[in-house]
Amino acid sequence: MSSIKQFQVTFDCAEPARLAGFWCEVLGYVVPPVPEGFATWEDYHRSLPPEEQVTYFACSDPSGVGPRLLFQRVPEGKVVKNRVHLCVRVGTGLVGEERLATLQAESARLIALGAVHVRTLLADGENESCIVMQDIEGNEFCLD
Repeated sequence: MSSIKQFQVTFDCAEPARLAGFWCEVLGYVVPPVPEGFATWEDYHRSLPPEEQVTYFACSDPSGVGPRLLFQRVPEGKVVKNRVHLCVRVGTGLVGEERLATLQAESARLIALGAVHVRTLLADGENESCIVMQDIEGNEFCLD
């Protein structure tokens, strides 16, 4: 039996390119190069006939270690809490006040990009602090 070594995380969304740009900023990911002859991906997409319009957008870890992220346009909006979410590991190895300060600093950076702070879960003797947030389309994720 073989084990799977690579996977992709797919987000249903309203604006694939915009959400991909947000997550590139969060994770330090990159988008693929723009096709030759076009200044931006938006220019490329506008050049396509309506029946060929791209309904997805991807980004990837430039080191090749992290999973590829794919953002696909769907007609319906988000209506319930995610059953799966990303945990952005910014406090790994940190504890107590140092961890909380690191998480809060990253939260502030992401709020400036359009993320929303949902709640801060403080250390309780068993678990360290983490911050629950939402991306620009309301998808939940954690800073931990």
